Amino acid sequence: MARLLQGLVTLLLAPLLMYQGKRVRRVTPRLPEAPGERQGQAGSGPPLRLLILGDSAAAGVGIASQQQALSGCLAAALAPHAEVHWQLLAQSSLTTAAITKLLDGLPEQAFDTVLVSCGVNDVTRSTKPADFAAHIRQLQQRLLQHYNARVVIYTALPPMHKFPALPQPLRWFLGGKARRLDGVLQRVVAQQPHARLLTLELPFSRDYMASDGFHPSAKATPLWAGAAAEIIQRELLTHVDTN
Repeated sequence: MARLLQGLVTLLLAPLLMYQGKRVRRVTPRLPEAPGERQGQAGSGPPLRLLILGDSAAAGVGIASQQQALSGCLAAALAPHAEVHWQLLAQSSLTTAAITKLLDGLPEQAFDTVLVSCGVNDVTRSTKPADFAAHIRQLQQRLLQHYNARVVIYTALPPMHKFPALPQPLRWFLGGKARRLDGVLQRVVAQQPHARLLTLELPFSRDYMASDGFHPSAKATPLWAGAAAEIIQRELLTHVDTN
């Protein structure tokens, strides 16, 4: 009954949602990806091969440098525990299927862990839940078969109903789609023995968002990196630290 009611409301709001979507795309600033190195080495200790993979959030859109973006923050968080050999492969506007395609440009090699940021563009491009599930499985298979990933960490979809850049009712509409795809991601990850889900709680106030109101800011990325580092330490480094 609730799904039917939501469908009826969406149908009634369709003209306004289309107008707001076009307007948001027109007026939202197109921020650049963070400049800086996209691979490097940090820290000392047991070697850890890390790939950061995904969309504009992973690429650091709206952040002044990669050092302040997810890649730099995660390398710094892991540096006290390991010799981190990291690479960043991320690009704006990519759906999960396009992220898998992006791997075509990365030579086959081994990574101990991969941190993935995906899903927001699947929301805005209206990827069907069944297709999204299939694309996550395809990405996971690719990372295991071609990159020997031991642990793949998928970042949960953000609560788009809190994005400052989105007006109502568009915020409500996209927020609902994000919640549905996040449920799909949770179910798929739970079925994959080498996959983990990173659920991130952020205030989503203006200072935690980039100036476009759509991407995480340099204040948010250390929290994201810290949550990922906790999973990596628990899954891959704890037994090393205690020996």
